[in-house]
Amino acid sequence: MDSSKFSEIKLSDFKWVNEPKKWRISDKGLEVTTDEKTDYWEGTWYNFHHNTGHVYGVEIKDDFTFTVCVEADFSHLYDQAGLMIYFDDKHWLKAGIEYMHGGQPMIGSVLTNERSDWGTGVFTGNPRKFYMRMSRKGDVACVKYSADKERWTLLRLCPLPRCGAPCLVGAMCCTPTRRGLHVSFSDIHITVPADDILHSN
Repeated sequence: MDSSKFSEIKLSDFKWVNEPKKWRISDKGLEVTTDEKTDYWEGTWYNFHHNTGHVYGVEIKDDFTFTVCVEADFSHLYDQAGLMIYFDDKHWLKAGIEYMHGGQPMIGSVLTNERSDWGTGVFTGNPRKFYMRMSRKGDVACVKYSADKERWTLLRLCPLPRCGAPCLVGAMCCTPTRRGLHVSFSDIHITVPADDILHSN
């Protein structure tokens, strides 16, 4: 697929997984307010199964790179927002900022293939405004983040479940311990991925 076909995709073409009560498309992009106790997690350690988070995405069958600017005032434990590649409730990848114990915003990702894993690290930029990029190429996903959209840091390179299957990719946000996190998603771009998704900027 060439980039011109991706340019035809509009936010109004996206669809919800778990539509929140409050959201709108503005001149800036997408604005969302989370519902009560929303999350994505499958089994590991906690032995709970949550598929209630909000994802506003578009279905894509081919390889892609999805880039977005995320703005939110994270303040409660496990507040989170970023991007997600979603196949079904047991096969997905999410990544972004998550607010942790001690008031520390972390950059992290969760890959779920029947069961969830979890990896985090300290985010040294401004957690209230950051950029996420997810690329899919074949059976591989590459996730990067940036504080300024100039320098991109690798967060994760991983195999994707459901190789070759269409996926929903888009903006994700959750608040497992509350409701009411307001998140703005802007500067949304879908393009053909670079030849080398790992080393390209």
